[in-house]
Amino acid sequence: MKILVIGSGGREHALCWKLAQTPGNQIFATPGNPGIAQIASCYPASDPLKLAEALDINLTVVGPEAPLAKGIVDLFRARGLAIFGPTQAAARLESSKTFAKEFMQRWHISTARFSAAASPQQALEALHDFSFPVVLKADGLAAGKGVIIAQNREEAERGIQQLMSGGTTLVIEEFLQGEEVSFIVLSDGNRVVALEATQDHKAVFDGDQGPNTGGMGAYCDGRILTSDQTRVVMDTIIHPTIEAMRGEGTPFTGFLYAGLMMTADGPRVLEFNARLGDPETQPLMHRMRGDFISALHGAALGKLPETPFEWKPDPSVCVVLAAAGYPGTPRRGDRIDGALHVNHGVVFQAGTSLDLYGLTTAGGRVLGITGSGADLATAIRNTYDEVAKIQFEGMHYRHDIGRKGLIRWA
Repeated sequence: MKILVIGSGGREHALCWKLAQTPGNQIFATPGNPGIAQIASCYPASDPLKLAEALDINLTVVGPEAPLAKGIVDLFRARGLAIFGPTQAAARLESSKTFAKEFMQRWHISTARFSAAASPQQALEALHDFSFPVVLKADGLAAGKGVIIAQNREEAERGIQQLMSGGTTLVIEEFLQGEEVSFIVLSDGNRVVALEATQDHKAVFDGDQGPNTGGMGAYCDGRILTSDQTRVVMDTIIHPTIEAMRGEGTPFTGFLYAGLMMTADGPRVLEFNARLGDPETQPLMHRMRGDFISALHGAALGKLPETPFEWKPDPSVCVVLAAAGYPGTPRRGDRIDGALHVNHGVVFQAGTSLDLYGLTTAGGRVLGITGSGADLATAIRNTYDEVAKIQFEGMHYRHDIGRKGLIRWA
């Protein structure tokens, strides 16, 4: 098969890395990155549809959310091309926080109490119905950075002005207590197969301090959810969502990502995404056993095999190395040293560029160093040992990826 992966980040590098492990297939990417170029044929970002037709692609896999929100799946399907991802209408579960919250409210899918505001004045009035801390979310796509947790009225007022400066709708939510979990499934619109649960680390600094980012690291461990918890998530959130989307005439195909808060009263949805998470994909692909292509191709054709995926017993950990300035405006052009010295893990590239002098920074999240070990403590130690081999000016990262798991299972 000829497989085209759309995207250029660490998620897409991990996807290409996994897909390339199945022999007898050709992997292509647009636009890709220097790391992806080592395992796939990369083409400049222009018109993915024309590229897929020119290369006679058998399956296209969409990585990031922006093309999905713009309707790339609809365009491919109109030309009879197999593509894995949700339609523009189904992708509203991610592209519009207001749509997602109202959808969950309609179908009694457990989520935080919320209010939507179309103006700063409405938002300020709505604050009276919430206690602090309170969660503020910009309605549209924001690369994981459109969320502010305000601890008091002053922070909330400042956050409202910041998030609504472009005229976007704002969603105000109650703050939920519990443990956050990323739960991702594949769906063909009817059938569903779950991936292992992961835990992301959104805040930029250790201890979940500082502003939110696209994700500073993640780990995948089979103990994150018990079998009973997984069953509850599937029965009360995933299956009802897939059935409701189909019932509303917008069947969901592709990766459905449920960001969950495991509260004392059970799982509640913090957000839906319409694609794989980044950096959750990196430890997921690192732990997955066997072929991934047949599941993606089957789902794109409406025939998802319901066989569960197999997973290596060893937990996997991904630590994101970020550029100076991130999550604000990142500095670009800093030389990256040591990436070739990592030999007990995988360096998934994201914000990188290659010039005559070698690899340099070209984005906020630069590299995702991913490793594993016989247990979570060993996986964390092994991964940070590899992180220590890499250097670039202004590099920063969290030192506590996976620590919550160690505390939980101590």
